Order: sequence, then structure tokens, then C-alpha cells
Amino acid sequence: MKIYHYFFLFKMCFAICFPTIVNAQIEKVMVETYYISDANDATDTTGGFIEEGTKTYRVFIDLLPGTKLRKIYGDNNHPLIFSSTSPFYNNKADGQSFAKDFSKSRLQENTVALDTWLTLGQVTRVAAKTYFGVSKQSDSDSSVIGGVNNDGGSAAIPGGLLTNSNFDLGIPLTISDGMDTMSTLPTSWFDYGIVDFATGIDTTIFGSVVSGSYFISNNAGLQNSGVSGKLADSNQVLVAQLSTKGDVSFEINLEVEETVSSITRIVKYVANGSTLLSDERLSPWLKYPPVCGCTDPHFLEYSPSYSCSNSDSCSTLIVYGCMDTMACNFDPDANFNLPALCCYPGYCNDRDINIVCPDIAIEKQAKNNFVMFPNPTKDKISIRGNCDDNSPVSYTIIDS
Repeated sequence: MKIYHYFFLFKMCFAICFPTIVNAQIEKVMVETYYISDANDATDTTGGFIEEGTKTYRVFIDLLPGTKLRKIYGDNNHPLIFSSTSPFYNNKADGQSFAKDFSKSRLQENTVALDTWLTLGQVTRVAAKTYFGVSKQSDSDSSVIGGVNNDGGSAAIPGGLLTNSNFDLGIPLTISDGMDTMSTLPTSWFDYGIVDFATGIDTTIFGSVVSGSYFISNNAGLQNSGVSGKLADSNQVLVAQLSTKGDVSFEINLEVEETVSSITRIVKYVANGSTLLSDERLSPWLKYPPVCGCTDPHFLEYSPSYSCSNSDSCSTLIVYGCMDTMACNFDPDANFNLPALCCYPGYCNDRDINIVCPDIAIEKQAKNNFVMFPNPTKDKISIRGNCDDNSPVSYTIIDS
């Protein structure tokens, strides 16, 4: 019985102390600096003025191999949020709300390739070929964007636009455009809450009608039949491109198709864990910029909402124990209460109370078999006795 009891406590403690340790399919979120606009790009008026120094970012979800991304969304408990300290850029000539709607040839005109949009992997289409987003570092099939592949915009800039090779943007777009083909294509595309169903007009930050610096919605989404990354081992799926001169932040929620022990299921990963339903899991990676703190669950300062660690944020090591002062095994050194550990005369969770609370065992052997608990105590004390006859019994309580 005792061996079973300790095994039970270990299982119980594991569930209480490590509630967020699950087989999470999201390994991380990558934000890539795709491009930084220069003075030549700022000359174009066809696509609408883009300021010099505007940064174009791409957001990738890094999934475990074999996992498919099916949806990006916001709902009542978990809003979809994109924000910047400056307005987002949207191309007025041929900008799209969703990257799947771009034709490849249009990406070679003015600054269309820098448009702000959402996607689930797919970035453009041409004839029988469909292109998907990959990181520039992973793109090995050269580039069809920028430089000699660009029309030079309204000013007909010799050598084309999108030629900046500043060190801060990494690989130039003239060398790598972050696009590659895939043979397995998603189907059943559906969106809501972004483009107006009746008019077909997008007045959010993903459309060019209204300039905006933030998007927040409890009823928006983009979904398809499920998509994996171009490279199966890294399985990085592009979900957004954001162009702005400001500082970007976002909270995104995802629906993924994952296979665990040969069982395929749909699971939702959310950025905010204040409300979690049975089919939802918290993923701190889905909030950007990353929130840093104590990521070690052995410390009281730990929070599952942290995606990065601060070296000095973990300071109070957890001490498990019974923190009920009425229990005979009250532990004054404990700072994390486990009620199932608490023992009281007549109840000790199937354990031998004589072992757990040896003081009670001694008291039980005393004259008249009187038991007083807890000892020492605060505010309240219980006394139990089992007399062999009807003779009077007296007792004395002494404080400090």
C-alpha cells in the first residue's frame, strides 16, 4: 500500500507542477526580415508611396515534421492581433489580402512584392506551378523578384526596384525571393472577417483602401485543407508578410492537424492562456515580441506564457508540502500546497498516520488515549478521546 501511495503522489505532483508540458507541435515562430526599402523604391507612385526604410517581415510557423497547418484565426477568447507603431504598407496597384491570389508576373511590377498580406504557405501562382513561402536562406532556386526582373516602377528606375543589399536585410531579393514550388497543394480555401462578403472590399490593414496600423478581431480567419512546409524536415509554414516602418507585434492562433501515436487529430494553439478549452493549448511562441521570464517549472515565478528565459527571473524554488495548519503534518517550509499530502486523525489518504504523524502515535498511547491536533496550533485545536470508563477527564491548554 505504501509503495502505491508514493507512486500516486508522483503522478499527482507531475500533473500539478507541469501542466503545460505537452506534445506541442509548434517548435517556434520565425520573423524574417525580408526586405528594407531604399530611396529608389520610394520613387514609385504606381503602387502607392512606400517610405524609405520600410521593413518587410515574413512570419513563419515552425512545426514538427508531419504536422499540417489548417487555419489562422481569432475568436471570442483569443483575438487575432497584428499591430505596428506605424501604418502598414499595402500596394495600391495590385495588392492582395491573401498571398494565394497573386499572379507571379504581378510580383515583378513596382513594389507589389512588398505588399502586406496573410497566407497559409502559398505565395503566388502561375499556370500549373504554385509557389510557397520559404526562408530566403532555404531558397535554392534563385530569384524572379527585383533588379532586372522588376519594371522599375513609375520612375522607370534603370536596373529595377527592390535591389537594396543592406546587410541588415540578410540575403538580397535579387539573389533569393523566398519562393519555391510544391507538388502537394492545399484545397478548400475559405476566409472570413477580413474581406467584406458583400462588396469584396478589404478595409483592414491587409487592404489598400484604408491605411491602418493595427488589426484586432474576435471573428476572423483564413483556412484550407492543411499545408506543410516546403522542406519536410524543418516544416516551416509562412502565415504573413508585414511591411511597415514601425515596430511590429502580433498574437496569432492556429489550428493544426497533428499525428500522435498513429492518431490524427485537430488541435488549436493559442497565444493567450487566460481561457483554455479542452481542445486548446497555450503556445507562448504565438505572441510577438517574445515575452521573457522564468521558464523553469521548478520555481514559483514560472509561467507557461514565457517563450524565452531571463537568467535572474527564477528565484524561489518550489517546496511542496501540506500548508494546512490544521493538519498534523503541516509543513511551515512549504510554499506550494498539495492538499492530498495533508493528514488528520482518522484521515490520511490510505497512509499509515502513525508514520506520517508520529507525534499523534505517541499521543494515542497516552493515558485515556487522548489525541490533540494539530500541535502546535493556531486559532483552532481539536481534542479527541476514548475513555474506558465514565470517570471525569480534565485537560490543560498552555500557550507559549
